[in-house]
Amino acid sequence: MELKQKEQCMSVILGNEMHVTIPDVKKKLNEHIGDKVTINYNLGRNKFEEYDVIIKDLYNFVFTVELGDEIKSFSYSDIITKTIIVSIK
Repeated sequence: MELKQKEQCMSVILGNEMHVTIPDVKKKLNEHIGDKVTINYNLGRNKFEEYDVIIKDLYNFVFTVELGDEIKSFSYSDIITKTIIVSIK
């Protein structure tokens, strides 16, 4: 997936806002608890992992997702810094 397409997927969650805060991210993710989403995780050096997950819980600094039998956690700052890109299915 090209970078431009990934930025468009992010706009599904955050819009085109320039200054996004953690409460903004939490508010948007809260609307999708229990929904299936796709997370594209940027590992650096043009390496990406893609997960089809269900958003489970939101906590103060992280949110958890269910990937089959596994639970993964990501920080809200990962979304702000575009380390992960969340798109709604």
